Amino acid sequence: MAIAKRKKKFFEVEIPLINKQTPLLAFEIKELEGKFIRYDLTRFLRGKNMLIQLKVQIKEEGKDSEKKLRATSVAREIQILPCFLKRMVRKGTNYVEDSFSVNCRDAQLRIKPFLITRRKVSRAVRKALREKAREEITKYVGNKNSEEIFDDVLKNKLQKPLSLILKKIYPLSLCEIRMMKVEKELEFKKDDKSNVLKSEEKAEVKVKANSEKEKIKEKTKAKKTENIKEKKEELKEKDIKAKE
Repeated sequence: MAIAKRKKKFFEVEIPLINKQTPLLAFEIKELEGKFIRYDLTRFLRGKNMLIQLKVQIKEEGKDSEKKLRATSVAREIQILPCFLKRMVRKGTNYVEDSFSVNCRDAQLRIKPFLITRRKVSRAVRKALREKAREEITKYVGNKNSEEIFDDVLKNKLQKPLSLILKKIYPLSLCEIRMMKVEKELEFKKDDKSNVLKSEEKAEVKVKANSEKEKIKEKTKAKKTENIKEKKEELKEKDIKAKE
């Protein structure tokens, strides 16, 4: 008896980060679990040459009687191609690079920012830009998970406010995240979430307390100004009586 050969099929894999799908070849959808995809984002980002690496995950949908398998993907690395960075660097400018590891809620990330100044600057200015960029990125990443951070980088929500902060040190012609990847996945505990919520609540309480203090200060200032006006009026009346 001749054994029928198995044929590979195309299975659609969802990329929720950019709301698109891409086909992958496999005998069964379960074989795609853990596979990596490299996807070009140049058209999506309107000319910015960027590659993204995604990890495929298989999820079950529906009830026990009608279970369906669905292939989705999670971002694991993004990288701007060197050809784009070479086009951005011009004569009479300096570029600042850095590479550091930082923890977010659910993963350990390797982040490499890339900055270009408008003019040539001293080594001290470059060092200040590098240190400030590292400080601001670590603050930004601390209370977010990896999916939110990848989404913010693609939508320029991380780079734009960072460039405005670094502008106070020296104006930049480009502020980008050259590379970001997940080095290690961390366990996200419920306690961490509660701690984040507590910190947010504390911040709100501090804001309210500061606003109340400002209101009290304004009231005291208003009272002082009223007292000064009353004293001036009294002095004027005394001068008028003395002249009479």
